[in-house]
Amino acid sequence: MSLANRFLCRNGVVTPAADTPPVAAFLEAQPGVYTTTRTHNNVSELLFWERHLSRLSNSFKLLLRENPNLLLQNPRNDSAIFWELSTRSAMWDSVIRCLVHDSMRKVMPLVVRDRNSVEEMAFTVLLSGNWENLDFRRGGFDEGRISEVLDVYLHVGGYIPAAFGSRESAASLAVVGRGRDFANAKYTDWVRLRKHLERLRPPSITELLLSNDGERILEGCVTNFFVVSLKEKDGDASTVEQNELQSSSGIEVQTAPLSDGVLPGVIRQVITDICLKNGIPFREVAPSWSKRELWLEAFVTSSLRVLQHVETIQAPSAWESVESSSWEEIPWVEKRFQDSPGMITSLLQKEILEKASIESYPVASFE
Repeated sequence: MSLANRFLCRNGVVTPAADTPPVAAFLEAQPGVYTTTRTHNNVSELLFWERHLSRLSNSFKLLLRENPNLLLQNPRNDSAIFWELSTRSAMWDSVIRCLVHDSMRKVMPLVVRDRNSVEEMAFTVLLSGNWENLDFRRGGFDEGRISEVLDVYLHVGGYIPAAFGSRESAASLAVVGRGRDFANAKYTDWVRLRKHLERLRPPSITELLLSNDGERILEGCVTNFFVVSLKEKDGDASTVEQNELQSSSGIEVQTAPLSDGVLPGVIRQVITDICLKNGIPFREVAPSWSKRELWLEAFVTSSLRVLQHVETIQAPSAWESVESSSWEEIPWVEKRFQDSPGMITSLLQKEILEKASIESYPVASFE
């Protein structure tokens, strides 16, 4: 991504491109909740935009109620006020949508004008604020006053999606660390906290997986994790017949439930909807590493990558070794899949793109 194709907008004011940091540095520098999506079809559509706005608002309300320190600068020590404000669901949804769309209208003409012809564009919306800007003694919490405390940031940069199914687009994963706190909200403090896991990243690994015990795999640092597994009663992967796959009777898609402490990813929910609609067996259960011989396919999802098939997964042979100081000290065990996406993974990719076209949000509406 070239510097010229980066933009940062704060409360409707666009920062010069030369002063716009990379998105990771931007997120590390600000408290708050955020969501990231990208364009599709040659910067004509935003992927699942309405779902992202809903997730952003839900993350904001959750942290306002549970942990304002992760959300706001200088939060007041009055949990009753934050709890009461977090219950104003319709108010927050309205204010957040209005402010985000105002920023989108300010920056979108610049994005369309300056983009590279081979790029899509990635959009990260961050909500933060300074509670000292609001004087509670004046009473009342109408939309106009609440918007005084919010800071709405919009970071935009170029993104070149890898072709689905290509060797370059395959994911290589390693299980290295514990799950996150307040997983139901997507907040910037996690961007900083996950950096300590980087010392355990083996070479060529594209994503780190989280587990609290080395057995039940929760999610990735920036993705949700899925496996296509044989049902336990149906034997092992070496004996599966092609007709069993065709009927889907002997397999199921597995991913950890939200109650285990995983992010409610936008594409995660899309996968759930698709499986239910198409009769693909789906179970919310954390995939068990000890049952990996039953796994036929694996994939990770995010709003930038959409869906990536997994080529390899590495995990420590002894979970205690994740306390090591570097990846070289860990004895690894590897699970390898076929080089190309499997049948269920390919079907889900096709269905996601079809659903994206139905739920598309036109970029032209912001120009």
